Amino acid sequence: MHGKLEEPEEMRALLAELNHTRDALRDSEERNRGIVETAVNAIITINERGIIESVNTATERMFGWTKEEMIGQNISMLMPEPYRGQHDSYLERYRRTGERKIIGIGRETVAVRKDGSVFPMDLSIGEVPLAGGRVFTGIIRDITERKDLEQKILELSEEEQRRIGQDIHDDLCQQLSAIGCLAQVVQQKLRHAGNEDAANLSEVVHLVSQANARAREMSRGLVPVVLESEGLMSALGELTNGTEKIFRVSCRFWCDKPVLVRDNKIAVQLYRIAQEAMGNAIKHSHADRIELSLSAADGQIVLRIRDNGVGIPDHAPGRGTGLGLLTMTHRAKMLGGRLTVGPDETGGTEVVCSVPLIEPTSKPSAP
Repeated sequence: MHGKLEEPEEMRALLAELNHTRDALRDSEERNRGIVETAVNAIITINERGIIESVNTATERMFGWTKEEMIGQNISMLMPEPYRGQHDSYLERYRRTGERKIIGIGRETVAVRKDGSVFPMDLSIGEVPLAGGRVFTGIIRDITERKDLEQKILELSEEEQRRIGQDIHDDLCQQLSAIGCLAQVVQQKLRHAGNEDAANLSEVVHLVSQANARAREMSRGLVPVVLESEGLMSALGELTNGTEKIFRVSCRFWCDKPVLVRDNKIAVQLYRIAQEAMGNAIKHSHADRIELSLSAADGQIVLRIRDNGVGIPDHAPGRGTGLGLLTMTHRAKMLGGRLTVGPDETGGTEVVCSVPLIEPTSKPSAP
C-alpha cells in the first residue's frame, strides 16, 4: 500500500513542475511579445523565401500597412526599385554561397511606405537557425530626421564654400587683374624707354596672370556652377582639366555612355567626392597620374578615381580615419550609397563610390 500511495504523490509533483514550466514559458513569451510590440523600431521576421511571418506595431506605424496586409507577403513589398526586383536573388545567392552582405553587419538603405514615399532607414538583420529552416529578423530604424539634419549641415558647408568661391572670383581675381593691367602698362612704358627693368617687370606680369588664372580655377572648384547647367559629366571634365593645369599632373576623365543625374544634390555630392579623392591623391599619395570615370549600370551610379601614387600602407596610423576619407564616406552614405578605398592594381589607390540611381515613378497618362 505504501508503494501505491507514492505514485500519485510523484505524479502531483511532476504535474506541478510541468505547470510551473508552462507558466514560466507563457510569462516569458508574453514578456518578449510585450518588448517587441512596444519597441520604437520596426521588427520583422521572414522565412528563407523572404515571406513575412511577423511584424510589430511599430512596423505598421512606419510603413502604413496593417499586420494582416504584410504577413504572408514578400518582404520586397517594403522596398523601392531597384532593390525590390533584386531581393529574391540576394536570398538565393546567400542560400547557395553563405556569403553575407548585410546579415550580422547592418547598413543604411531605403524603404518605401504604402503611399509610395521612400525614406532612409538603418537596417540590422539577424539569422536564427531552426529545425524547419532559418528565420531572419530585421530591425528597422527610420533615420529621416538624422538625414535631414545631415543634409542641412552639408548645405551650410556648400553655401560657405560657394560664398568663399564667389569672394575669390569677385574680389581677389578682380584685384589681381587690376594689378596685372597696371604692371603691364608700366612694363610697356619701360620697354619703349629702353629700360632694362622692362624684362623683369614682364616676368611679374606673367606671374600675376598665372596667379589670377589659378585663383579663377580655385573659385570654380568651390562654386561648381556647371552642375546646374551642363550636368555632372561636364563638371567632372572641368575638374580634371583644372586639376591638371593647377597641379601639373596628368588627369583623364572617361564616361563611355551619358550618365544623367537629374538631382542636383546628388550631382554636387558626387562632385565633392571626386574633388576630395583627387586632392588626396595629389597631397597624400603624391600621384602624378589620376584617372576618373563615371558609369551607370544595374540601377547604380559608379564613380571611380584611380591614381598611381604611393597608396595607403596597411600600417599607416589612422588608416581610413582621415578627415578626407570620413567626409567622402559620409557623403556617400547621405546618398544611400557605399564608398570603398583600397589599393589599385597598379600600386596606387582606387576610390569607388556606388550610389543607387532611383528614377522617379512615372504616373500613367490619362486616357
